[in-house]
Amino acid sequence: MPEISRFLGIVIGIFPRDHPPPHFHAVYGDYQITVEIQSGLVAGEFPKRALRIVLEWSDLHEDELLENWYLVQKGQKSKRIPPWE
Repeated sequence: MPEISRFLGIVIGIFPRDHPPPHFHAVYGDYQITVEIQSGLVAGEFPKRALRIVLEWSDLHEDELLENWYLVQKGQKSKRIPPWE
């Protein structure tokens, strides 16, 4: 998974040639989720606090996440997104 951000042990990435709608993946230890970028719909399981942080971060970086989604789907290199602070 091409990594676009990492914070508090959470890795955020987008897979090339992944299925729509635009989404990203987050991994935290043994937990994994998929988050739709525009709707915030979550599939998978994550600890409550980590999920809150990921969703807050994704709200702040929605435009950058969408840009990365389209770049990666075209086979181009993704851009790093600043971590949650």
